[in-house]
Amino acid sequence: MNPFEFVFIILGGVFVLGALKMRFDAQARIIAEREARIEQFDKGREAELESEVEELRERLHVLERITVDGRETHLLSDEIEKLRDK
Repeated sequence: MNPFEFVFIILGGVFVLGALKMRFDAQARIIAEREARIEQFDKGREAELESEVEELRERLHVLERITVDGRETHLLSDEIEKLRDK
């Protein structure tokens, strides 16, 4: 084997390995960016859901207050039974 051929083969190998490394690094960067966007979206969605749950809890509290305030529990159950009978 000629020394020039040996150098050429080594340089070709270095070039191929460098190209593969750049490709894998680019793929890793793309995946990391995608995961960051998904995580950011999830945080926004999570905050939205938490506010919705809080709103629903407030509504439930108001409904409980309306149905129970100033009335005896058995009177309320009697009214419910009357509505069922109709």
